[in-house]
Amino acid sequence: MAYTHHQLTAQSALLWSHSASLEISAPLEGVIRARFAPLARESSLIFPRLATKTSFAVVHQGVLPVDTMLEDGILSLEAGGVHFELDLPSGEWKFFDADSRLLCRGFEAVGGVKRQFPNDAQFSSLTLRAPPQEAYLGFGEKVGMLDKRGMHLTFWNTDVVPHFPDTDPLYQSIPFFIGLRDGVAWGFFLNESWRAEVDIAKANPERLTWQSSGAEIDCYLIAGPTIQTILERYTALTGRQPLAPLWALGAQQSRWGYENEADVRNVIEAYKQHNLPLDVISTDIDYQDAFKVWTWDKSRYPNPKKLCEEAAKEGIKLVPIIDPGVKLEPGYKVYDEAKANDYLVRFERGDTLVGEVWPRPAVFPDFTRAEVRDWWADQHKDMLETGIAGFWNDMNEPSSFSLQNSTGGFTDDGNLSGGMGQVEGKTLPYDARHGTRRHLEMHNVYGLTMCAATRAALERFGQGKRGFVLTRAGSAGIQRYSAVWTGDNSSYWEHLALSIPMLLGLGLSGVAFTGADIPGFAAHATGELLARWYQLGAFYPLMRNHSAKGTTMQEPWRFGEPYLSMARAALEMRYRLLPTLYTLMYNASQNGSPVLRSLIMLDPTDPECLNANHQLMFGDALMVSPIVVAKSTKRVTYLPAGQWLEFHHLTAGKTLEAGHTISNAPLECIPLYLRAGHALALTQAAKHTTTANWTSLEWHILLAPKIQGELYEDAGDGFGAHRYTVLHGELENNVLVLEKTSAGTLAFERQQESIIVYGVSNVQSVSGANTYRTEQNTLHIEINSDWTRLEIRL
Repeated sequence: MAYTHHQLTAQSALLWSHSASLEISAPLEGVIRARFAPLARESSLIFPRLATKTSFAVVHQGVLPVDTMLEDGILSLEAGGVHFELDLPSGEWKFFDADSRLLCRGFEAVGGVKRQFPNDAQFSSLTLRAPPQEAYLGFGEKVGMLDKRGMHLTFWNTDVVPHFPDTDPLYQSIPFFIGLRDGVAWGFFLNESWRAEVDIAKANPERLTWQSSGAEIDCYLIAGPTIQTILERYTALTGRQPLAPLWALGAQQSRWGYENEADVRNVIEAYKQHNLPLDVISTDIDYQDAFKVWTWDKSRYPNPKKLCEEAAKEGIKLVPIIDPGVKLEPGYKVYDEAKANDYLVRFERGDTLVGEVWPRPAVFPDFTRAEVRDWWADQHKDMLETGIAGFWNDMNEPSSFSLQNSTGGFTDDGNLSGGMGQVEGKTLPYDARHGTRRHLEMHNVYGLTMCAATRAALERFGQGKRGFVLTRAGSAGIQRYSAVWTGDNSSYWEHLALSIPMLLGLGLSGVAFTGADIPGFAAHATGELLARWYQLGAFYPLMRNHSAKGTTMQEPWRFGEPYLSMARAALEMRYRLLPTLYTLMYNASQNGSPVLRSLIMLDPTDPECLNANHQLMFGDALMVSPIVVAKSTKRVTYLPAGQWLEFHHLTAGKTLEAGHTISNAPLECIPLYLRAGHALALTQAAKHTTTANWTSLEWHILLAPKIQGELYEDAGDGFGAHRYTVLHGELENNVLVLEKTSAGTLAFERQQESIIVYGVSNVQSVSGANTYRTEQNTLHIEINSDWTRLEIRL
């Protein structure tokens, strides 16, 4: 597409032709924004300019100054260390990083419109070159392996149960990816809420094509060169995960089928009897009065406040499910207020849209409007005052099992329609009305805007607590408001394996607080699957056992021994890992780094790392290589460059070099590997969380020339004092010097901490320790908690 006119300013470049417009700017360092509007003359009332855009995803404000030059038909734009080059006669463009590396090339932006009554159908698309060796990572919650090259993906939040290893789309729509070629990463974010699709070199192995149902392709091109740099910049645009309260990182138990207060009390008692750690019980829809949101069935839950108080005495929080469907029942306060204030989604004809979720009939609040979100936030107040600690948002794609026809409208051939409009999946029609916008545009952000209201409620009524939000549906930016679980999976080994690349993909899309239902929501778990899933789930940021009515009851004790003991061991391992997990969650809140990391983040040039779809890094220090196949008792693991220590179930074994290794993994064992030079912080197991100012702390280190570690501590909730500790070490001339620096005003709860250094054969002296001993090539040190320097002579 040729551009024949231009307007250059200090902050942007506007190009246009007879029908198309293109606006280029630089919102922040390393990022170029390009708004391709191939049918701007038809879609924009202010052509050639593009209308100011309200984004539900992008929270970053402001732009950088740009340097532009137009010479021989080539527009060059530089800003923030990156360079964008556009060939006006052909419309082809290139994106370069600060080292003049070509990151991305685009060559085709097209659009189309079908005039029809009552709403036109339109599309726009953008095609990028797909170099043969380039991998494509991220795309949010998607099936398949880490590298999505060769796939065609749809972004349309969908309630689908059961789903399978090739099901697409699912519940989240995050149109963001990271390209990786020759060890250099770059990012692409499509800032569109419209239904979208992407063909990732499937139809044509040399092309990657995005298509949106909207009038433009608003994209952000992000320079690396590392994956972490991409994530820092992407989350600077779309926001970062708020730090969760510590209790939300503890074990969570749920079932669709805890029907009354006695069930909840019995679950708490059984966890105690079986000596199992627990922090959260989630209540599914059974607690509601006739499925009316914000109500309690008083025959089943006669005194919710007392139940919350009893649970709190046991260290357990209650988190109820909240669905967006509001029962259409005159006299029901929530419905009456929504109806009176015009807060509900409407049919195209203008009638209130009526469907069915669990309540029948049901209507749907329009969370895409700020006044509706504000009203919905107020609905949380009574539950928070009751003692509820967080909220679980479900069915918020939004899901609707059926729709009642409106009074209809006229079609373009003069006939009376049913008034429904096109419906894709169990949801609302494309042409349903959200204020002045249509559902085809608002569908994917419905879940995000519902979670925005929930987060606002926690800030408004949370009394200084952080609170917890969990969601099934969402879109780009969902990390600002909520944790994400991967929806209605099943108790299949394939779903255990699938959870790894799915959660890694979410992490590579800015969403760090994630999990999958353990050991599957639908179908029937076995004891073996329970044990293996608990072993992997101990590393999920969100660790929740959840299942559906009509399936095998799957609380850990239901399966008897030896599976109960294996689940207990995995839970105890989880609680030992909490200092590291809490620190990783804090870092995610600061720089967008994932908790669960693909091996490719260790070495982006290693194809073995790219293809390690069923291994993961828990931060920088610990590799997890779970068993994901039934009856397997051995596991082949790929170890990237460097030394590694067998650390199965957090117990030291032999030291290994890089390459493939085979581990024995009987049912009670999950293969783990400690990375040389990276300190892993552990504590003692507990029955529930209390404080993140750890009273017991151990640093585990495999000796290396350089050592690093970090630890974030605070009260575990609220916004009070904190302490951030950095551990640094260097080994030179047989002398290991460890230094610790801390920032913050939080006082220590512990008097001492332990340092365990592996790979040490002889120790001449340790300066700065209270006590030390060596055994089996391991140095054990006890030292005051406020230590700053330790010198070990080997």
